[in-house]
Amino acid sequence: MEVVIFDLETTGLSPYRDEIIQIAGVRMKSGAVLESEFFSTYVKPRGRISPFIASYTGITNAHVENAPGAREALHAFSQFAGDALLIAHNGQRFDMPFIRESCAREGLPTRPVRFVDSMAFSRRLWGGRGGHGLDNVMSRLQLTSDGHRRHDARGDVSILAEAVRRMWAQLSTDFYACPVPCGSGVIAHGA
Repeated sequence: MEVVIFDLETTGLSPYRDEIIQIAGVRMKSGAVLESEFFSTYVKPRGRISPFIASYTGITNAHVENAPGAREALHAFSQFAGDALLIAHNGQRFDMPFIRESCAREGLPTRPVRFVDSMAFSRRLWGGRGGHGLDNVMSRLQLTSDGHRRHDARGDVSILAEAVRRMWAQLSTDFYACPVPCGSGVIAHGA
C-alpha cells in the first residue's frame, strides 16, 4: 500500500478565513518511510502572516514572498500524492477541511482520495488515556523532535511519518492493509 503522510501550516485555525502557508508530505511504502520521496513547498497567502503565526511556525512573510500561490501548490501536492492513501494528524478536523476550502476558494476541481486521520491509530492503541495530539503520541513512542522544528510542516511531517510507522507496526504486521478504517476527502485534481 502506498501512503503519503502530510502536514499543513496555515495563517490561523479557520479553513474558511485562513490560508495555507506550507505543505509537506513524505511517501511510505510497505511500512518504510521513503525520505527521498519528500514534498515541501511554502505557499504565498493573499494576506500577510501575523507576527503570532510567524513566531509559532517560524514561517515569515519573507519565506512566502516568492512562493507559489495556493492554486499551484495544491496542484503540485496532488500530483505528488497521486492515488496514495493520505494520512495527517488531526487531519479530519484541520488539514482536509483546509485543502477542501482552499480548492474551493481557488476554483480548483477536486478529486476524491482515501484518507486516515492518524489520531485514529493513537486512539486504537491507547484508547481514552491522555490526549492524542502529536506531542502526546511522540511522548508515548519516545520520539523527540531533535533536528526538526515543531509547527513547521517539514519537521512535523518527518516526526509524524515515524510515529505512523511505529503505530502501524504495533497495530498490524500487514502493511498492505490499513489497521484503522479509511475515510475520504478531496484534494485538487492532479491533471
